[in-house]
Amino acid sequence: MSIVIFTFETTHQAMWAEEVTLEAGLPVEVAPAPAHVDAKCGLSLRTPADHADRVSDTLTREGIQFGRVEEEGIEA
Repeated sequence: MSIVIFTFETTHQAMWAEEVTLEAGLPVEVAPAPAHVDAKCGLSLRTPADHADRVSDTLTREGIQFGRVEEEGIEA
């Protein structure tokens, strides 16, 4: 299984992203941003890869800037 990690510039953006994606009923989890991912904020959102496009669309509609990294073989 693969997951997608969403990264953010600020903690505010990460918390806002969690709020809007959970309100949309999407399966996301806040987690520390992995060390190998270029992120200014230490928090990230993780979601199963099959939900990643919906998460991206939701964040974009809300005007939240983010980075997106796919990770193979990691359980969501």
